[in-house]
Amino acid sequence: MRKVFDAVMRVVSSLIGLLMIAVGIVWILQGLNLAFRVGFMVGEKRWVFFGGILALVGLAQVIWSNTRQSARDRPDAARAGA
Repeated sequence: MRKVFDAVMRVVSSLIGLLMIAVGIVWILQGLNLAFRVGFMVGEKRWVFFGGILALVGLAQVIWSNTRQSARDRPDAARAGA
């Protein structure tokens, strides 16, 4: 049951990261006045910065969720008696 939970949470975590990347890209495009030219974010350079930060955090989330190991899979867990 634990492996199923780990797999589902890995997918959910990856989807959240991908959503963060997509929203960050939209913010960047609006800040650069390239897309979705309606709203308070259009042409505001600070949204390019905020969007870049959000996209990087989303990328880190995707990488972390797909490269982390569970405690049982780590080689040092066997030595610690876990």
